[in-house]
Amino acid sequence: MTATGTYTPRPGAAPLSRMIAAQAVLETKMLLRNGEQLLLTVVIPTLLLVLFSSVDIIDTGAGEAVDFLAPGILALAVVSTAFTGQAIATGFERRYGVLKRLASSPLPRWGLMAAKTLSVLVTEILQVILLTAIAFALGWNPHGNPVAVLLLLLLGTAAFSGLGLLMAGTLKAEATLAAANLVFLLLLVGGGVIVPLDKFPSGAQDVLGLLPVTALSDGLRDVLQHGAGMPWGDLGILAVWAVVGLAAAGRFFRWE
Repeated sequence: MTATGTYTPRPGAAPLSRMIAAQAVLETKMLLRNGEQLLLTVVIPTLLLVLFSSVDIIDTGAGEAVDFLAPGILALAVVSTAFTGQAIATGFERRYGVLKRLASSPLPRWGLMAAKTLSVLVTEILQVILLTAIAFALGWNPHGNPVAVLLLLLLGTAAFSGLGLLMAGTLKAEATLAAANLVFLLLLVGGGVIVPLDKFPSGAQDVLGLLPVTALSDGLRDVLQHGAGMPWGDLGILAVWAVVGLAAAGRFFRWE
């Protein structure tokens, strides 16, 4: 007896959802195996949280230092993964022709970007779990609405993802490496992550308050430290940055 067609190949692409999922798993594995990426996404935020919570270096106002620092470090984790890490990795993938080859595969370009976004979200979930556990061990006592926190993190991820892809798709890889790390350091110092915004001159505060990292860190701090409701102002700033960043990345991103 013969079973006609039992071993007949079925040429064609896999379902789109399966292709995106497979690419997202690959992107996540590559990110977690990269020592420089782990330094940015895990080691630096963890060290900053432990150091500044344990040593009285910066005046963080009334209350425990960790209550001020933990929301800012969560914002920094989003910046390190969605912006700095993604910009550098994508920039070098573009330089070495990886993106060009992937663009010729059955996976559409928007599907590749969706896979990268899923990889960022998975990494951020691991970061949030780790940093939250460390913050609790340091005596953190968060308050507020978890839905507001989730919206802030999602919009912050979208905003920094768009800006990171814009940088990776328009600059050379070496320029992206330098610029992404420089921006990371500048946002760390001037974005209200560790240093309270009221320590800056009033004129600078008005400008810094419009940055996405400031909106993200202040919004998280208002909710988690002060138990505020939905931070609509900060969400609005992040939404604008997300729309502008993703639109610009879609318009100007070069695959070669």
